[in-house]
Amino acid sequence: SERHFAPPADPAVLFGINLQTMASSGSDDDSSSTSSSEDEQQQPSKKQKVDVPPPLEVAPTADAAVASIRGQANANSLLTGSKTNSKRLIVLLDQARLETIKNRRGNYELLNCDDHRDLCKKKLKKDPKEFRPDICHQELLALLDSPLNKSGHLQVYIRTSKNVLIELHPSVRIPRTYKRFAGLMVQLLHKMKIKASENGTTLMKVIKNPFSQHLPVGTHVYGMSCQGLLYNPTGLAKALIPVSPEDAEHQVCFIIGAMAAGHVTVEDHPYISKMFSISEYPLSGATAINRILGAIENQWGIV
Repeated sequence: SERHFAPPADPAVLFGINLQTMASSGSDDDSSSTSSSEDEQQQPSKKQKVDVPPPLEVAPTADAAVASIRGQANANSLLTGSKTNSKRLIVLLDQARLETIKNRRGNYELLNCDDHRDLCKKKLKKDPKEFRPDICHQELLALLDSPLNKSGHLQVYIRTSKNVLIELHPSVRIPRTYKRFAGLMVQLLHKMKIKASENGTTLMKVIKNPFSQHLPVGTHVYGMSCQGLLYNPTGLAKALIPVSPEDAEHQVCFIIGAMAAGHVTVEDHPYISKMFSISEYPLSGATAINRILGAIENQWGIV
């Protein structure tokens, strides 16, 4: 009998391999490898230096920073005895509502319209809106955080509605929150002074009245009120403030109100030479202080 043998099967068909697919995948791999090699050639290596533009201003060294801080500390270290020699702008915050009251638990608090509204109406028979110690807090932050104070050219006083006169050291740091500020004021009004824990420097203290005896001889005193003569802040600085603090023949004092309603009057301060205003609109005390100090800093070149 004859035997019939089938032709050998195609290995591609036998193992289910598509040669065209293998060829196309191989070409794709080659193309991807070539493209990746081109991308690697185009991308700079990590070790390659990139030109960075120089900074706009060279930062001061640590020694220079320490020297400037020490210079500022020396300038502000003496609160008394150097007022006639130092050329500082003097600011008095007038009629500040800083009064203490004893609560039910026997602790003293700073009287304010939010926490003691019923007490103001029933016991004190006064409008609670008048008791705004937060106004003094805002104005102190504006004064003591200013570059004029940090450069050693500012002296701040407070006169309360109870005629208590307070002197502040230029290096004192007022608490940012009202609650801590209120606790600090209660401690000051009861102990009459606040000292630094590190070196014992008197930061705040109650001083004797009248305010005029603490002013250097020849000081020109001006009051700030919306009813005063209208001036642009820059024009006011040019008219009243010398070109530089070293060239000042006399010192200048501004009296700014720290009350919720009312004005600084010549009757309360007969030594006021003139009343000025810096806006057509009624401004808050902190806003008025920022405008005045900004003009003086521009005049004296303090940045």
